[in-house]
Amino acid sequence: MTKTISKVGNSQGIIFDAALMDLARVKVGDQVNITVHEGGSIVITPVRPSIDPAKAGAAAKKLIRKNAALFKRLS
Repeated sequence: MTKTISKVGNSQGIIFDAALMDLARVKVGDQVNITVHEGGSIVITPVRPSIDPAKAGAAAKKLIRKNAALFKRLS
């Protein structure tokens, strides 16, 4: 996909159309990480929220306790 750098106020920018936003699964307000590689390649990576292992374990235990009867019937 080829894009053109445009003037945006006193800066320059690239306009992301709706199709590109959908493909990248990003929306207005999302944070992105910008990496510039040797040779001038620019990589824009969405910052995805992650859950730390302790919180994930606690959430899993809560889910198992809440649905214990269902899980027992399914097994």
